[in-house]
Amino acid sequence: MTNIRLGSVSLDCADPKELADFWAELLGGTIAYTSDDFVAVKLDGAWISAVRVDDYVRPDWPDGSPPKQIHLDLAVDDLDEAESEALRLGAVKANAQSNPENWRVFIDPAGHPFCFSTLIPE
Repeated sequence: MTNIRLGSVSLDCADPKELADFWAELLGGTIAYTSDDFVAVKLDGAWISAVRVDDYVRPDWPDGSPPKQIHLDLAVDDLDEAESEALRLGAVKANAQSNPENWRVFIDPAGHPFCFSTLIPE
């Protein structure tokens, strides 16, 4: 059987450098490639990249237009510590929080929602 694995997640945005810097610092990655239109962040076992899209429109989560196209669920040991770090780096805590004891939803600098959870298995 072919070995298929996740290599990268690419996020559309207006400012690839800003978005890649956010994710690199939040996830402890390093900027591995930079151009005006594309910035790649190397993580342990995968990559995340920011891709410039002309006339980019931020998603308006949870029920706006345009809707979210993707979100990331990130495993953490401590929700409060993860929240503090995300906010320090420029994320915004989402107004809609359905289960904040176990999942916390944030918005990255380009408008993509992402969640922290202590319930994601290792």
